[in-house]
Amino acid sequence: MEKAVITANDLCIGYRQGKQEKRIHEHLSFRLYPGELTCLLGANGTGKSTLLRTLAASQPALSGELFVQEKPLSAYSEKERSRTIGVVLTDKTQAGGLTVYELVALGRQPHTGFFGRLNKTDHSIIEEALKAVSISHKAHSYTAELSDGERQKVMIAKALVQECPLILLDEPTAFLDVVSRIEIMTLLHRLAVEQKKAILLSTHDIEQALVLADKLWLLSKENGLQCGVTEDMILSHRMDGLFSCNDIRFDYAHGVYYPKVDSNRCIIVEANDEVLLHWTTNALNRHGYACSPISTSGTVDLPYLQVLSAEDFRLHKEKEYKFHSFEQLLANV
Repeated sequence: MEKAVITANDLCIGYRQGKQEKRIHEHLSFRLYPGELTCLLGANGTGKSTLLRTLAASQPALSGELFVQEKPLSAYSEKERSRTIGVVLTDKTQAGGLTVYELVALGRQPHTGFFGRLNKTDHSIIEEALKAVSISHKAHSYTAELSDGERQKVMIAKALVQECPLILLDEPTAFLDVVSRIEIMTLLHRLAVEQKKAILLSTHDIEQALVLADKLWLLSKENGLQCGVTEDMILSHRMDGLFSCNDIRFDYAHGVYYPKVDSNRCIIVEANDEVLLHWTTNALNRHGYACSPISTSGTVDLPYLQVLSAEDFRLHKEKEYKFHSFEQLLANV
């Protein structure tokens, strides 16, 4: 196995306020490896941004050990950190008067010296980064003219030209539409694999995280930080404890959170097609029905719904009723 880019042992994160310490999380131990995309998930206020700032050396850890490439993070100079850790924040860049190329070129500052002169190698690295994030065609456009998704690509390219083994991103898909969210997450996974970078991002986009993250970090006040391969974290039922809310449930079959249905109205649903079963259950849950599969019906006298197609529903109560759409079904169930 490759060596970890980041190693933390018994880390405590939080703030110092005068002589007082506000500890947010204690006894955190974890590793980040090259070639992997890791997603940090958690409710608002659980310390995700504090953890990222600690890893970026924007604020010190309160105690414990934190190593980057086997060297204590506290021993890095500012210049060494900028060559080792790339940081992409959610804040919209205020560099609207710069072209895409000029903004990305700022990422070369740790390598270009005091005057920031770019040589042939620097220009080649910038061009490769623009190509890697598929934004080369906008190189001479002003950043103020870009969409949010394009601007996020530019900031990722700026981090790439730093040539850092580690990239940290704070909610990179916030405020993006669904197409841009998928595009950015797919891009980050590809960069992690192809360029052997350790990439850690915080996100509320749980759906894309479960699809594309190699590892999940689940952060909560109750359980601290839990780390592991995405599928291990899901099937060990750790997603259940991610949010301290009794009104939602995690659907392990589809990887999404749903509101819990607390109802005395029950119905048995049978469908040969998984897609039909899913969306029929979704519709009935929304209308206050708790759905059970036919295998659990036993002898309980419950309404029984047979779904043959999206245009053929057979509801069995005292007699059989036929409906030809979800609209008809929901109006008469």
